[in-house]
Amino acid sequence: MACARVPLDEQQVTEPGPLGKEHTLPALHPTRKEDRCFVPYKSPPEDGSPAEVEEFMEHAKFIVEDLEWLLTLPHDKFWCQVVFDDSLQRCLDSYLRQAPRGLDLASLPSSPAVADMQRSVHRAVFLTFLRMATHKESKENFLTPAVFGEIIYENFLFDIPKILDLCVLFGKGNSQLLHKMLENIFTQQPSYYSDLDETVPTVLQVFDTILGKCGLHSEGATAMEPMKLNAHKQPTAMAMSQQDLVDLILYLCDSTTTIHAFLDIFPAACSSFHSHGFLSRLTSFYETAVPDLEKAVRKRNFDDKGLQQDLWKRLSHSCRKMVETAHLLLHHTCLQPILEGGENMQTFAEELLQHFTSFLPEKRFLSDYDEQFPIADDISLLQQALPLIDETRMSYLLQGVESAWDSVGRRRPHSQARHQGAAGGAGAASTGFKFQEARELEGGEGLRGADAMLDVPGKGNHGVVSEGELESLLTCIRDLLPDLGEGFLLACLHEYDYNSELVINNILEDRLAPNLDKLDRAMPRPVKEVLPDVLDVRSNVFDDDEFDIFRRDQVDMSRIWKGRRKGESVREMLNDKKHIAEQKSRYQAYETVVDEVVIQPGESAETYGLDDDYDDEYDDTYDMGQVGANDLDGDSLLNRRPFTIPQILRKGNKPELEEEGEDEEEEETLQNNVNRDQFVQDPALLRERAEARRAAMHQRKGFRPEQRPNNVVGQAKGQGQTQETLIDRRKKEANKSRGANHNRRNMADRKRNKGMIPS
Repeated sequence: MACARVPLDEQQVTEPGPLGKEHTLPALHPTRKEDRCFVPYKSPPEDGSPAEVEEFMEHAKFIVEDLEWLLTLPHDKFWCQVVFDDSLQRCLDSYLRQAPRGLDLASLPSSPAVADMQRSVHRAVFLTFLRMATHKESKENFLTPAVFGEIIYENFLFDIPKILDLCVLFGKGNSQLLHKMLENIFTQQPSYYSDLDETVPTVLQVFDTILGKCGLHSEGATAMEPMKLNAHKQPTAMAMSQQDLVDLILYLCDSTTTIHAFLDIFPAACSSFHSHGFLSRLTSFYETAVPDLEKAVRKRNFDDKGLQQDLWKRLSHSCRKMVETAHLLLHHTCLQPILEGGENMQTFAEELLQHFTSFLPEKRFLSDYDEQFPIADDISLLQQALPLIDETRMSYLLQGVESAWDSVGRRRPHSQARHQGAAGGAGAASTGFKFQEARELEGGEGLRGADAMLDVPGKGNHGVVSEGELESLLTCIRDLLPDLGEGFLLACLHEYDYNSELVINNILEDRLAPNLDKLDRAMPRPVKEVLPDVLDVRSNVFDDDEFDIFRRDQVDMSRIWKGRRKGESVREMLNDKKHIAEQKSRYQAYETVVDEVVIQPGESAETYGLDDDYDDEYDDTYDMGQVGANDLDGDSLLNRRPFTIPQILRKGNKPELEEEGEDEEEEETLQNNVNRDQFVQDPALLRERAEARRAAMHQRKGFRPEQRPNNVVGQAKGQGQTQETLIDRRKKEANKSRGANHNRRNMADRKRNKGMIPS
């Protein structure tokens, strides 16, 4: 028997030979393999006959019994069977290829017995692969890590296609176990990383194949690559046969789901995909192929409406998986290193911003990505981690996102309620939707539609859309469901926050809210209440004037002009005094002011336009008590200044009283004429006035004796100077700038005032 604490690859066992003689063999030897035939797997029948169901049940029972027997073998026997039994590998490979995926209609069990058997096979296959990926089961049962890696690699127990199938089949509900499996496989055998690098170009070829089938140009292809002869004959998605379109969408759905499952479970592979430019190719493919395929599914006439609904669900599922795959790549290659910190944070941030910038031309992809994973959140994260990041660049990216939403004609949701935060660890990348694959693997629930449409809309989140956007949403839905009334569709859009895709999915799956189920599906659009014209209810100070064009059919256009009126000069306009003549009569009415009117005997106050009624309620608070002020025997105390017409209103024919008053004023002006301002005044008079001013000044300051003249010349040189001469010289030196040649203007003005300068 094997020795304890010795690796299986180094153990030796002693067994009896064919002739009964014992001989020693390695623990891993072909002769130690049990003779047992493992049957290949066949998928469950789709609504098959009882005979087919019975055949599946019997076939699956053999597989379950054989795998359970294998799992009960001891460590050395198990590895001998795994390494040297080819039928076991064929059985496991057949299950990976033919087992129904989560979105396959074949996953719908025809009976509870079939569902139970399928789950038993599923569990047995998963446990077998799990034990195959474990090199150390206990302290006594283990393999040398290097030998383990060589065994699984050289015997093709695991390869990249098998790993991809394992992720898509067992990922939901078993992601942690699968992550440990793959981590152990890639750690013990690094050659799988090289295989993965060689596999990524093959995965990229999937996108080129789909674009070629749709008759679209692949942006990832080399510019100098020669065009194939039959390239111009490729049918488009609208022109290809219905079966080809179905196969193409199934191919896209399976590929995108598998890639996403692998990267979600094993994030270490993101670097390999990222190094091959997978992200840029993915976004380019999304922008090119998705609108064309969506148009084909909506516009083509399908005899089977159920098939059309199924294709739409799968296409929506594929779109979501591509968006989530792009987020996984960005998260694990750029965002995660920034969150962890380190020396290269700036490099990773720059790479992330470059990716976001490359998304800007891909309007459809950018809007779908931002709907699930708001770019504003990532930018906010960058600003927190790197405060010195360029704000202008951030604003440019956010404006590009808004432009993408506008260009695709969709309304950006106000809240991201469907988005869940990153959970951290291996499953850090989050998705904004709820999935049904886990339930399908456990309970066999059927295909419930595109997973992107499974959310219940939040009440009270209804946004406001413009009239153009609403018509676009109605047109999009009616292209696919023309038998529904616009009134019913409007109610659905309002209920589901104007999300047309969610409305279509819930109508097709008959999962509408209870209040919508009660409505008539042919209900027409309600008649919109016509509001009164704003011109009819407006109120303006210019209503009904001669220029009110809203109420008058004819307007005198000769009185309306722009700028200066043609044919009229400025001089003519200023000389036009018509307005003065119009005001003259008004002022003449105020010329005569009569304080008292003497009523002759036999006349009444009404003759003079006066009111003879005594007013008992008259308020005399502000009246002045001027008793006898207007008596005829004395001067009037109320003589008033005669009324005078303003100078501007006087013209030509003036009243006689005004002319007489002017003559008297002229005579009075001549008699009392003051001295006019003469240019040259009498010099004698000016000298007399100056002398008077000086005398007055001396009187104010008091008498001063006459000062002696300054003597600055003194005596000849060498004879000495008197004290008075020295004092005068110092005064001259100190005061020479006061009046020498520094006040010429003042002195000139003084001479001019005295008449000394001729004009």
